[in-house]
Amino acid sequence: MACTTILVGKKASLDGSTMIARNDDNPNGHFAIKKYCMVLPEEQPRTYHSVISHLEVKLPDNPMRYSALPNVNPEEKGIWAGSGINADNVAMTATETITSNVRVLGADPLVVYTPAQNGESEKPGGIGEEDIVVLVLPYIHSAREGVMRLGSLLEEYGTYEMNGIAFSDQDEVWFLESVGGHHWIASRLPDDHYSVIPNSFIEDTFDLDDALGKKENFMCSPDLETFINENSLARIVDGRFNPRVAFGSHTDADHVYNTPRLWYGQRYFNPTTVRWDGEDAEFTPQSDNMPFSRKPEHLITVDDVKYVLSSTYQGTPYDPYSSSPKGRLFRTIGINRTAFLSLSQIRGDLPDPVKSIQWITFASNVYNALVPQFANVTEVPTYFSNTKLQCNTNSFYWDNRLISALADAHHSDAIVFVERYQQALGAAARHVVDETIAKALKGESSEALLQAANQQIADLAQSQTQGLVDQVLFTATCNMTNAYQRSDQ
Repeated sequence: MACTTILVGKKASLDGSTMIARNDDNPNGHFAIKKYCMVLPEEQPRTYHSVISHLEVKLPDNPMRYSALPNVNPEEKGIWAGSGINADNVAMTATETITSNVRVLGADPLVVYTPAQNGESEKPGGIGEEDIVVLVLPYIHSAREGVMRLGSLLEEYGTYEMNGIAFSDQDEVWFLESVGGHHWIASRLPDDHYSVIPNSFIEDTFDLDDALGKKENFMCSPDLETFINENSLARIVDGRFNPRVAFGSHTDADHVYNTPRLWYGQRYFNPTTVRWDGEDAEFTPQSDNMPFSRKPEHLITVDDVKYVLSSTYQGTPYDPYSSSPKGRLFRTIGINRTAFLSLSQIRGDLPDPVKSIQWITFASNVYNALVPQFANVTEVPTYFSNTKLQCNTNSFYWDNRLISALADAHHSDAIVFVERYQQALGAAARHVVDETIAKALKGESSEALLQAANQQIADLAQSQTQGLVDQVLFTATCNMTNAYQRSDQ
């Protein structure tokens, strides 16, 4: 999946929350139809069957409830649960497709499904993005446990693709990257840092001694050091082991598709830390050596994360909505192929029932609004959960998809309506969240309270989003090619 991930440590956010967010972007020419739902323990399988790799995995008998953003049609390519928060206030998002190189993949090949042929039985593949959330999230009680459980699954079953997976709880944020078919590394994000992650191997510092010892800030597969040494993978940069150089890629495609997103995200959060523009820029959209994480110049909000994940490089020559000849030079962050954006926010200073909020939206982020849902509930409003395979105007997914397609062709005329919508819905939804948290701090934190708040937000979202559908439809109709100004009235 062609995604973009943002991680925020608790001391880098304005309200002390951890945040992990991801644009789930589809491949070119394909649009996954998505919904938001809760998976209850009785609905979680005890034996999991992968559609893509034909793999069977026995699961523990004690799953927790968790939220998810799965495919509406799981029979096509599987569940693809995407992102979620479980009943223990632990979040994960999976996955960020990443890159590797032939040295790594030659030493530890990906585990790819082989169909039955020439009298030979089929050979199951490893686990992948289709499977990971379902196999991990219902069983973990901390971000660290998430890394360890996923790591053990990768070691046992392998994977058929290179992936990066984020985990968070109220204190820690971890990012795991697969290394070949069976190996992996993971880093704990410093509390006062953020990270912007495009579709490339990103970790650039790694302490093997810590990962194989105390595991304070790093973890890895237990045989990683042997794997590195036996295959001559160690790449020392400035006197330290650099996993990005050792395990990642360095291609021309990266400089068009990946590094520009990292450049823009760090440029937004650290506008004056370094020179980003001009002939004497320290980093450019094609720089390979931007750090995995930074301390931001200002504390980060949900709105900041949404802004970056919606970016078309506005304010630079690379914005495709501008008249600049460089406007289509790089792959933007906000793109037409986004299926959903999920941001998991966990605040350690709040009571357990209200500390976790999953912010969701669908389709192109340029034209949508992020809405909050308290995660500790058992039901989801139908406007978010009742997505059908056929286009209609009764679901958040399809309303956003329609708005994006209509508004994009008439961007300069429609964007004012979109901006007003984003401001109005954002403010109204946050007011509901603030009121609900205030009640919880006074001792009222029943599931009924949270469900009522979620439904109130869904009603606001439905009313205002469908109002925006009307506005952009009218604008697009007036601007049709066969429009003619003279009329008989």
